[in-house]
Formats: sequence, C-alpha cells, structure tokens
Amino acid sequence: MTWPVAAAFDLLLVCVGLSLEVVFTALSELQGAKDWRLMGYTYVWMIPIYALIYPALCVLYPRVGAWPFYLRGVLYVGLIYIVEYAGGWLIRRVTGECPWEKGYHKARWGVHGLIRLDFAPAWLGAAFLFESVFRLLRGL
Repeated sequence: MTWPVAAAFDLLLVCVGLSLEVVFTALSELQGAKDWRLMGYTYVWMIPIYALIYPALCVLYPRVGAWPFYLRGVLYVGLIYIVEYAGGWLIRRVTGECPWEKGYHKARWGVHGLIRLDFAPAWLGAAFLFESVFRLLRGL
C-alpha cells in the first residue's frame, strides 16, 4: 500500500473517531440537561490519539482477526484504555490539565480523571466500528 493511501485511510479513521466522540458527548449531555440542540464536542488533542488507530489495526488485525469476538473486544478495549490513559497523562504533563478530566474525576468509575471504566461498552462498539471500517478499506 502506498503512503498516500495509508495516510488517507488513517485520516478517515480519525474523522470517524472524532465524529463518534461528538455524537457520544451530545447524547451524554442530553441525559442530564435535556438540551435537544445535541451540541457535542471533542478536543483537538484527540486527532493524534485517533491517528494511532489505523497503524495499530495494521499491526494487530492480521494477528487477532481470527480470534473470537469477545477476545478481540477485550484486547481492543484494554488497548483503548491504555492509550486514553497514557494520552491524557501526557497532555496533563504538557498543559497542566487533561481536557476531559473534570468530567471524569466526578464519575464513580473514573480512574485518575483519565479514563472511565463505565464507558467500556461504548469503547467496545467504537472498536468494532473502527475494525469494520478498517476491513472495508483494506478489502478484507
């Protein structure tokens, strides 16, 4: 695969990730405020984090693609949590605050303000959506 094609695939998965996050935050805000404008958001910091998805799947999918659904799901969600925690920690070290930590610190299942364990089902769905888009793009 040529570099421009891989970069385009990566950019597409970044857009999918950012879009999912905007929809997720809009729906999450709806639960508490009943604001039917559905104003979602994301952070510019998420672009490099979501940019890791395509290269990670290029490495992982050939090795785990035949695994059962539940094993791939555990692996994907675990890796997402590792990357989210490490990315949030690094952003906090550089800027003094992780953008999402205020909402995560208040949460019952928040871990150090960097990840929320109660989001595992959402991350599982996102992971398999990313995998599906990856397979479609790669013709698998």
